[in-house]
Formats: sequence, C-alpha cells, structure tokens
Amino acid sequence: MKEIYEVRMHARAGQGAKSGSQLLAESAFKLGKWIQSFPEYGSERRGAPTVSYTRISDKQIRTHEPIVNPDAVLVFDQGIAGSVPVAQGLCEEHGILIVNTTKSIEEIKKSTGFHGKVYILDATGISLKLLGIDAPNVPMLGALIKTTNIIPLETVEDVIKEHFLARLGEEKVKKNIEGLRKAWEEVAS
Repeated sequence: MKEIYEVRMHARAGQGAKSGSQLLAESAFKLGKWIQSFPEYGSERRGAPTVSYTRISDKQIRTHEPIVNPDAVLVFDQGIAGSVPVAQGLCEEHGILIVNTTKSIEEIKKSTGFHGKVYILDATGISLKLLGIDAPNVPMLGALIKTTNIIPLETVEDVIKEHFLARLGEEKVKKNIEGLRKAWEEVAS
C-alpha cells in the first residue's frame, strides 16, 4: 500500500456513504492504521449528492483536505455521474472506479470519461434483496476490499458486528454481512 491510501465515495444522501466511509476507516484502525473519515454535504436533503472521504496510512495523517487524487472511487448511484465528475483526479493507470450499476463497463467508461480499471456491481439489487432498502454501502465495501485487498474481509465483518449489533439486531447484521460477502464474490471487471 502506498503511504496514504485515499478513497472517495460519491452517493446520494441516505445511501450510506458516510457510514461506509466510517466502517472502512474503523476496519483499518483495528489493523493499527492511521485513519481519517469525513463527509462533505451539499444541500443536506435526502437524495442530494454527497461525498465521503477515507484515508488509511501506516503513518500519522497530517492533511485534512478533501481528496482530489484518490486511489479508488466508489459511486453508489451511477446516475450521479451525469452531473458530478466522479472520476475527476482518478489516475487511469493506477486508480480504480467501482460503480453500483446494472450497466456494462463500457457504458460506465463512456458516461464517466474514465478509461482505467472499472468494476461494476449491482449493490442496490443486493441490498434490496437482503434488507429491503436501497442501502448499497456495505455491498460497495465488499467490492472495494475485494478489488484492492486493503482490508481483510473478516475485519470488516467484525466491525459491522460491533457497529450495528446493538442498534439493528442480529438478523440485520447477518444480512449486512451476507451482502458484504455477496458483493465480494460478484464484483465484476
């Protein structure tokens, strides 16, 4: 891993990008890493575009700026790509773009203008099937950890249990972990 690994998550408010960023950061923290996780909101209404950032490092992180040259970008709603430059600053040689969509990789490359490594996943379909709601954050994390190997799957599972067990109950935690694993298995490039 490079000195600071940076992830930017584009979503609509209510899709769980802030929580996804926090889960990723907490998972890295469990491994002894230095972390940052913070959101950026626009109009703060459900459905409005949002951005969440996560930094992971073996050393103390001194910057507190938004991430402009990410290593990975997650797009929780591919419709955002029509109005927000989601791939801006993403290196086509080394960066990766993971999009929650049922469209093809070629269609995503065309709509985002990013011609580097693109992964696709129907994270919404997974969350609707397992949880009955459009909450693609945990499946998107499954896709990220599969494609980057930055955090072991088991570590993220442990953090999901710690984070949600008291609040959501055992059944919903099991379904979230099932969604994480399903995405890890199904992400396509």
